[in-house]
Amino acid sequence: MNQFIYTGRAARVVFGPGSLRRLPQEVEALGARKALVLSTPEQHDLAQRAAALLGARTAGVFSGAVMHVPVEVAREAHAVAQQLGADCAVAIGGGSTIGLGKAIALESGLPVLAVPTTYAGSEMTSIYGLTEGGLKRTGRDDRVLPRTVLYDPELTLTLPVSMSVTSGINAIAHAAEALYAANTNPILNLMAVEGIAAIGRSLPQIARPHPGDASAQARLHARSDVLYGAWLCGSVLANVDMAIHHKLCHTLGGSFDLPHSETHTIVLPHALAYNAPAAPEAMRRIAQALGSASAPGAVFDLARDNGAPVALRDIGLRADQIDRACDLALSQRYPNPRPLERDAIRQLLMDALEGRRPA
Repeated sequence: MNQFIYTGRAARVVFGPGSLRRLPQEVEALGARKALVLSTPEQHDLAQRAAALLGARTAGVFSGAVMHVPVEVAREAHAVAQQLGADCAVAIGGGSTIGLGKAIALESGLPVLAVPTTYAGSEMTSIYGLTEGGLKRTGRDDRVLPRTVLYDPELTLTLPVSMSVTSGINAIAHAAEALYAANTNPILNLMAVEGIAAIGRSLPQIARPHPGDASAQARLHARSDVLYGAWLCGSVLANVDMAIHHKLCHTLGGSFDLPHSETHTIVLPHALAYNAPAAPEAMRRIAQALGSASAPGAVFDLARDNGAPVALRDIGLRADQIDRACDLALSQRYPNPRPLERDAIRQLLMDALEGRRPA
């Protein structure tokens, strides 16, 4: 018999090619008059495009978002928003930019409108992260949940294949952990399986287009399918507790400055293997969604076969950092299907360091 509590998160979602053109109307619907447009330095031109669409409703552009949201950058962006009289933040980009928008909202209460250009899924959650002194702390606060999300698959067409694959597997991680979370429920399970399946079937089309799928329409369809899956996976993460996978990745990213989506991609199959004995039903659903007999093996193969990194050493982690990473990951207790065992977690990290395929 099912027993659960489900709290829906209020967010307006506009999904479809060309959705960016609705930006002025959606800012107006928030009751905002001056929007600060946020981006990374690499997406400054896209931020300028959004500012041009907003016209007189643009307070300015801040293109200083970086990975893991250092508190110094968050404070700088908040100060800029105050100086320019912004009453809304438009975060256009991936998880780094949307995370910066959340940091501003946490400090000031400004509403955030998110325009994702990757598959991170952060736009659907009330989870925030800030890095200070080499440590990344995360939390939940409904103030940081974007009020409106514009999903425009056209904006993902220029996302490099390598980033598309790692960003998509990062999204799969959200749904995978939801399936074995203590506070999951039947609705979230349905969304998680559908999200994993959508990403799993379409990432290979993005990575290796078939000759018959060379048309622009086919490419857009594959991108749209992965973005749809990322929306579902992010929505699921918004409603469950995070377990060992996310805790390890936050430790590795915040303390060792490893790239976010690549870290998630490499760690996920090993985190699934760690929890597999304690969560067989979740593993069955993940494997089925990916058309495989093994959830950890399927995720590893999805990464390896589509050109993503599979070893932490290839993205900058050293063997002599494993023990510190293990200690940091165990410094705080959190819910996980399998008890947290230091030797086993250290082996998990060693396997991820070397890029071994989970048995």
